[in-house]
Amino acid sequence: MQHLNTLLRWLYSLVFTLSIPVLLLRLWWKGRKNPDYRQRWAERFGFFKAPLQSGGLWVHAVSLGEIVAAVPLIREFQKRFPGMPITVTSTTPAGYKTAQTIFKNAVFQAYFPYDLSWCVQQFLKRVRPTILIVMEKELWLNCFWICHQKKIPIFIVNGTLSLRSLRGYQRFYQMTQQILRCITVVFAQSQIDATRFLELGLDPRRLTITGNVKFDVALKEGVEIAGKQYRATFENRPVWIAASTHAGEETLVLSAFKKILAQYPNALLILVPRHSERFDTVAMLLAQQGYIFIKRSNGVPVAAETQVLLGDTMGELALFYAASDVAFVGGSLVPVGGHNALEPAALSIPIIVGPYVDNCVEVIKQLADAGALIQVPDSSDALAKAALHWFANPVDRQEAGRCAKMVVEKNRGVVKQIVDVIGVTAGGGI
Repeated sequence: MQHLNTLLRWLYSLVFTLSIPVLLLRLWWKGRKNPDYRQRWAERFGFFKAPLQSGGLWVHAVSLGEIVAAVPLIREFQKRFPGMPITVTSTTPAGYKTAQTIFKNAVFQAYFPYDLSWCVQQFLKRVRPTILIVMEKELWLNCFWICHQKKIPIFIVNGTLSLRSLRGYQRFYQMTQQILRCITVVFAQSQIDATRFLELGLDPRRLTITGNVKFDVALKEGVEIAGKQYRATFENRPVWIAASTHAGEETLVLSAFKKILAQYPNALLILVPRHSERFDTVAMLLAQQGYIFIKRSNGVPVAAETQVLLGDTMGELALFYAASDVAFVGGSLVPVGGHNALEPAALSIPIIVGPYVDNCVEVIKQLADAGALIQVPDSSDALAKAALHWFANPVDRQEAGRCAKMVVEKNRGVVKQIVDVIGVTAGGGI
């Protein structure tokens, strides 16, 4: 069995090595719209100037959403273990920039190394972590195996496993078993996720259901007040935000917004694409459809004739939510799996999502059961109907927002529970 595992790692590494030119070409191609993709390539191979203080905690959060989810966890570690070195890695510029904006110099940052033994070894030689925390569902064969060999405990936090991911990992059963044996504990988001990890082959002794760390959403101090102040500059207009949208969703959102404008001619749409490299594409779409719009990045105030505010900046999503009446959370009208609905919920904003929410089934169910969320099919008519319902019923809207916040408050405390377990399990690693 050991020889088979070694052979599988060798074959995996060979395929990964052969794919490096494709990966670099992809980064270069993405760099056409976002130049940050063409920066810091050496970090992806494990080469960078080592931090002044090595050791401590390594948190990997693949991109923006996972970085945001990791914030309360990192804050809790900073509070309990002041002075402990913390390294944060991501794989996208959006994640990198978000962490940089939030933590400044309080953590060391680098891109996650490519999953080749020599890249991971170079990274570990510089950072020397004693604990690895991976957010949600990133499972890497060489990285986990090497960390396990070096006795670095590995924790999967906010563990989630969609049906699609489960089927994908099952196709590579033997390699997946190697990865699972390296994991110390999986903190699953829900019973559904826990069941899927067990079905994948995880030892039940390495599994615990804690709930979603996003319930401990860390809102920037004063963001609610700032949002209301920003909202006041719009005057008394119905404001609908469509946040974290993907390709294909903006068309449905804009079609729905036309129906909203037919009943509320002074309505304002705040449109925030998920990925910064799509900002220009969405701006072109707005222009083609004849909308009067402004870009947030231009610093131009919203005028009476402005129909759409394009949120083309980073780090301001919470501000936009706080300035809105109703929120549509994207990645759910197209088969992406849905994004974080708890940020608008924490700001007392009622929520609309589409049918594709496999990444956050339990959260969506809790919000829907509380009357704080409406789930619609992938139809502009249904989307418009849901938004119009809350615009036409301000009392219902306010009650839905209150219920949304109650769901968040009721489920807080997940982060403290996780840090307690990690502290006990890792022992001298902290």
